[in-house]
Amino acid sequence: MLQFTLVKVINYFKEVRVELTKVTWPKKSEVTRLTLTVFIFSAVVATYLGGLDYIFTKLLEQFLQK
Repeated sequence: MLQFTLVKVINYFKEVRVELTKVTWPKKSEVTRLTLTVFIFSAVVATYLGGLDYIFTKLLEQFLQK
């Protein structure tokens, strides 16, 4: 039973290796460009949400003082 399971695991990793050779990997320049795009987009969204948080906090403070 253990022998059969070990054979299945070994075959699985052999198949994974074959499939990975079929993958079209992106070029370094494309990875860099897309990573930079994600960082910039994340910074814009974080700034926008931070601004909204600040505005709503100030509005709530004003509302609670009255």
